[in-house]
Amino acid sequence: MKKLIITFEYPPKIGGIASYVRQFAGELDPADVVVLAPGYKNAKEFDKGEKFKTIRKNMLFPVFIWPRWIKLFFQVLRIIKKEKIEIIYLHHVLPVGHVARLIKKFKKIPYLVFSHGTDIEYATRSRWKRGMLKKVLEDSEQIVFNSKNLKHRLLKVLPEYESKASVLYPCPEQIFYDEMSEEENNSLKAQYALEGKKVMLTVARLDEGKGYTHLIRMLPEILKEVPNLVWFVVGDGPKKDFLLKEIQKNSLQSVVRFIGEVPHEELNKFYHLADLFVLLTHPDEGREEGLGLVYLEAAAAGLPVVAGKSGGVEEAVLHTQTGVLVDIYKGDKSVIKSIAEMFDNDEYAKRLSENARIRVRANFKWDSQMKVIGKWM
Repeated sequence: MKKLIITFEYPPKIGGIASYVRQFAGELDPADVVVLAPGYKNAKEFDKGEKFKTIRKNMLFPVFIWPRWIKLFFQVLRIIKKEKIEIIYLHHVLPVGHVARLIKKFKKIPYLVFSHGTDIEYATRSRWKRGMLKKVLEDSEQIVFNSKNLKHRLLKVLPEYESKASVLYPCPEQIFYDEMSEEENNSLKAQYALEGKKVMLTVARLDEGKGYTHLIRMLPEILKEVPNLVWFVVGDGPKKDFLLKEIQKNSLQSVVRFIGEVPHEELNKFYHLADLFVLLTHPDEGREEGLGLVYLEAAAAGLPVVAGKSGGVEEAVLHTQTGVLVDIYKGDKSVIKSIAEMFDNDEYAKRLSENARIRVRANFKWDSQMKVIGKWM
């Protein structure tokens, strides 16, 4: 069955959705999959390394031409004809769903909807968008979520689609299980002057809901417990300037190291360089974390984890079994204590990280997850 994957987020763009879609595509027979994705800088170079075909397009008209998705509709029609597409996987409900519905009506080609978080949630907020969303879901063959939490959130609003709803978790790539050589590890420690330091790592977009401002606020107290701490921040985003000012205001310039965006295949070295992974995700204006692939990557790399309760994070991290879950809205003391304890109690941290690695290796594997859509592969 020849498949067309349509996505607005795809490498070399960095992010959880982009990584999910790329890995998902890689699990399919390369002769039977075509990916339609936006063009980015260095995209052509990236695509050369793929076994399957990737088509790069600007998929939407400018904002002054409406509906913008009509451009995508004609692009998809041409791809279907040329590539003999038999099924469509769409990773953004609106506006891609409009295109998929029309294609199904005129070409009788079925489609699956994949949801990663905010797309469906936003679509349920207005009456008009909810109507459009229901039409897209009604005509789909299957609705695939990246966590049980996300699935339940939709079904609370639209329970009539329970029979179509399923969960396909993202999974860490093998590279995150691979140990870094002692020589490379020592070289990185020398590069970042980490002799005698404890390294706390966060990998996430610099945006709301990721807990950066809260962790910066708590850092002076954490340093009292762990005075040799260094905090590595890997990521970029709209809150960067604000966060830099907060760090300066709290005189934390010598403690926080902003690494910036790092290609997904290079993240592994930072996971293995660190002693603890901390990401204080939290609900923000109704938005919650879908799952948090970075928690699974950290676990695969053998890192103990302190995670903020938000959406599907509790499926990625099992409290006191594979990591520690904290609620930032219940005060700073418990969060500070949880982080300090991970550094103070090596045996406890090691037990959690070993449990997490075993669980991730057993339960978050692409070959078993792909069975969720077996009928439509």
